[in-house]
Amino acid sequence: MGRVTSRHKVLRLGGDAPAVTRTDTLVAEEPLDIRIGGRTITVTMRTPGDDFDLVAGFLAAEGVIGAARDLTAMRYCAGTDEEGHNTYNVVDAVLAAHVPAPDPGLMRGVWTSSACGICGSTGIDGLRRMSRFDVLADPVRVDAEVLYALPDRLRAAQKVFASTGGLHAAGLFTAAGDMVCVREDVGRHNAVDKVVGWALREGLLPLAGHVLMVSGRASFELTQKAAMAGVPVMAAVSAPSGLAVDLAADAGVTLVGFLRGRSANVYSHQDRVTVHSSRPSA
Repeated sequence: MGRVTSRHKVLRLGGDAPAVTRTDTLVAEEPLDIRIGGRTITVTMRTPGDDFDLVAGFLAAEGVIGAARDLTAMRYCAGTDEEGHNTYNVVDAVLAAHVPAPDPGLMRGVWTSSACGICGSTGIDGLRRMSRFDVLADPVRVDAEVLYALPDRLRAAQKVFASTGGLHAAGLFTAAGDMVCVREDVGRHNAVDKVVGWALREGLLPLAGHVLMVSGRASFELTQKAAMAGVPVMAAVSAPSGLAVDLAADAGVTLVGFLRGRSANVYSHQDRVTVHSSRPSA
């Protein structure tokens, strides 16, 4: 398995204080070649670890699979570094016989950076065609007090972030606020894929009655991944994009943004959030 972190010498500048040389811990970022039956589907930059979850979640988000039974096997393929050691940067997935080969027109581009995962993925109309789950019909209700607590719970579970400060995180919670799964990655879309892939491999899809909490902004792609996994509520500490709000409204996802302290904005399907007291809007 590739390294999650690495150590580097840095020159630390501190304003009027003398500059000092010290060792800093940085998060690793390496390519992962995702293949189906030996054919490359995409190459994504990610933090090594939970790679099988990442591949399963990616395939679920793209509509290729929807349950653990759709995957026969996943394995690391040959790929060596200069010293002849396996890089663990190539994963080949074998689809079950009943699963059609993915339509190349629906798959994302062959290269995906850790900063942007959408790169050619389908839009709202395509998601409507691909989605397996009726998220709008999910009757779950989440108390606002539960939502307020999620950012701190997610941050407390970020083990690698504590030493590097350079990782995004995604956390899966029950409607009561109980933590189910947390994954970290240099790419926010990879962190979500790892959570969804874990859930798929555990036989938990669709993720009805759950909340997906992300450490950054609520992008279109993260909202897409939530909808494809059947998640009824997605919350983010930062802002959503306009397209993400449009998608959430269309797909039946309650989208919460700017979840910080004891405040938040609920952008779509607000009826799922229970508020015990509120003041009239100005």
